[in-house]
Amino acid sequence: MGKIIGITGGIASGKSTVTNFLRKQGFQVVDADAVVHQLQKPGGRLFEALVQHFGQEIILENGELNRPLLASLIFSNPEEQEWSKRIQGKIIREELATLRDQLAQTEEIFFMDIPLLFEQDYVSWFDETWLVYVDRDVQVERLMKRDQLSKDEAEFRLAAQWSLEKKKYLANHVLNNNGNQDQLLTQVFSLLEGGKQDDRD
Repeated sequence: MGKIIGITGGIASGKSTVTNFLRKQGFQVVDADAVVHQLQKPGGRLFEALVQHFGQEIILENGELNRPLLASLIFSNPEEQEWSKRIQGKIIREELATLRDQLAQTEEIFFMDIPLLFEQDYVSWFDETWLVYVDRDVQVERLMKRDQLSKDEAEFRLAAQWSLEKKKYLANHVLNNNGNQDQLLTQVFSLLEGGKQDDRD
């Protein structure tokens, strides 16, 4: 059984910089967001479950899901939010578990990038967890720049997630991304070589 490392972070924390680097080093990285996207394509398990629940109205003329409509249907109704969390969460977890078990047979070490790793209780899956961390003000600034948002809009998006400050005390290793990319990747190198990376102070 291979060693499994879970990677998480927050919006605009720099997680993709770490996972792209790991792939370039030859490691397998399962991307939970990409898995969800595949499942929501026509014929995918999430696509089928959503259409069965909400009906044909959520399908666009090109056969894809009408994501804005779907989001409004789910987020405007607490009962639909609960249904979505339960059913979509179950399907996603099953798919990720299948990928995990397959890679565990062939890889000595591999990574799983799960944005809601702590929130959705995936911790027990991993031998260790890495958190890509940035200070809140840096995160707000980067999110505003990346997505062309106002400060209020950026703050609103971040408020919907657990803070990185909270996650910092749950992760085994904390990668500080307040500096530049080279500084971040130096920390990743250190962990890959068996070093300890802890930036909780």
